[in-house]
Amino acid sequence: MNFETLRERALAYREELLARKDGIAPPDFGWYPYDTMANIFHLDALLSGDRREIFGEIAGTRIADIGAADGDFGFFLADELGCEVDLIDNPPTNFNGLRGARRLAEELGLPVEVHEFDLDSQFALPAERYGAVLFLGLLYHLKNPFLALERLAGRAELCFVSTRIAQQAPDGTPIADQPVAYLLDPTEANDDATNFWIFSETGLRRLFDRTGWEVLDFTTVGCQEASNPRDQDKDQRAFALLRTKH
Repeated sequence: MNFETLRERALAYREELLARKDGIAPPDFGWYPYDTMANIFHLDALLSGDRREIFGEIAGTRIADIGAADGDFGFFLADELGCEVDLIDNPPTNFNGLRGARRLAEELGLPVEVHEFDLDSQFALPAERYGAVLFLGLLYHLKNPFLALERLAGRAELCFVSTRIAQQAPDGTPIADQPVAYLLDPTEANDDATNFWIFSETGLRRLFDRTGWEVLDFTTVGCQEASNPRDQDKDQRAFALLRTKH
């Protein structure tokens, strides 16, 4: 399947799923409020050349959607590409304690299983091998991103990853060309104590290499000049497609 076709189907699925959610809106919790299916636009900007048909490699395989919120994208891949999906998140930091993902799993009847664990602990993935892992918007929320990426490289063929990056420290010190990361104070970015490491692009690429990944495609979105780890109007995100070197 080419990516243009996948993108159009993803956008149609987003509308269908929103309508489905409206029909089963629970009284005791709210759905995750952000549009995770919008990642399809960032993947569109990311993938180049033959990789624009990479989802053909993924079809029918087992995948993991980690940091999945309500799991919208994972449910789409199960429904559209026949994937078996492990939705993985940590209830204390999930918007509704994973109740949204569990409700959709019951309602949709797709080959999707919901799993609870903390990636900052000594975690064990539910399966031995995955065709791909979705690891979007999660890396900078981890205390130990090295451990998580290294563990995934031993189990998954492909990884779609996104995270916040920075070209400067908050005081203006240039860091883009240095293999470094900035450790946030608990109140420094959105007053969110789960924000930890903000890498420079050079640091992020070195992290990928040292944890066992080859970068196939890479792009950035958001602030493209003087981005920093702290300010909302200086927020830059990196998206990458990785293939394991194992």
